[in-house]
Amino acid sequence: MSKSVPTTEIPDTQNTVDTRNIAIDKVGIKNIKHPIVVSDRSGREQHTVANFNMYVNLPEEYKGTHMSRFIEILNHHEYEITVQSFKRMIEEMTERLNAESGDIEMNFPYFVNKKAPVSGVMSLMDYEVTFIGQIRNNKPEVLVKVLVPVTTLCPCSKSISNYGAHNQRSHITACVSMRDFIWIEELIDIIEKVASCELYGLLKRPDEKYVTERAYDNPKFVEDIVRDVAVEFNKDDRISKYVVESENFESIHNHSAYAMLEYDKDAE
Repeated sequence: MSKSVPTTEIPDTQNTVDTRNIAIDKVGIKNIKHPIVVSDRSGREQHTVANFNMYVNLPEEYKGTHMSRFIEILNHHEYEITVQSFKRMIEEMTERLNAESGDIEMNFPYFVNKKAPVSGVMSLMDYEVTFIGQIRNNKPEVLVKVLVPVTTLCPCSKSISNYGAHNQRSHITACVSMRDFIWIEELIDIIEKVASCELYGLLKRPDEKYVTERAYDNPKFVEDIVRDVAVEFNKDDRISKYVVESENFESIHNHSAYAMLEYDKDAE
């Protein structure tokens, strides 16, 4: 029977010297799923599953990084996920892997219980949320990104048609850096307010009449959407910088309409 080799005698290949003199910007793991718990504005906790990407830089003299340590960091934090705990996770990752820079992306579905506009019937709406963390020069930063599906109605179609106007499902995406805490629901509220009409999980006939007419009375181009979100973000001192995107999945074309703008208030 062969004898087991003591851990101290097992070679650590990752720590061997690499002679190609080429540093790597990002090395790590992608698409690992892990359960998390996120607190919402109502005071409840949402148990969900997040998809993680975790990277650090690798200096030119090292052959590889220790991939298992990324998993250990996730398991160490278990289910606790807040903006602050996420920031600590980034700091821990770079410390444990002796890295100068690091990045973590955590993407998960987030649910909001919404009331239909006329009937008041309640239903869940799901949104895609991403925490994006990075550390550079020992300074960690966390960005929060939300993707909000909405309805938009074409102003041009409305103005040239004798009756009706084409509308489409649209995705408004906002990625923000915060000076102070903001609920995910607050970002969603701001974004939905500027759409032709927001979406609901469940609508009765009076609700369907309402959302159809509201969209018709509130036409928006993609350009209108990103500008209107920017106006709201500019008024909110808790937001320091942002990127806003709007994509309309056109109902009368086989392509999308798209607009994007970004702004850093601290760069003024």
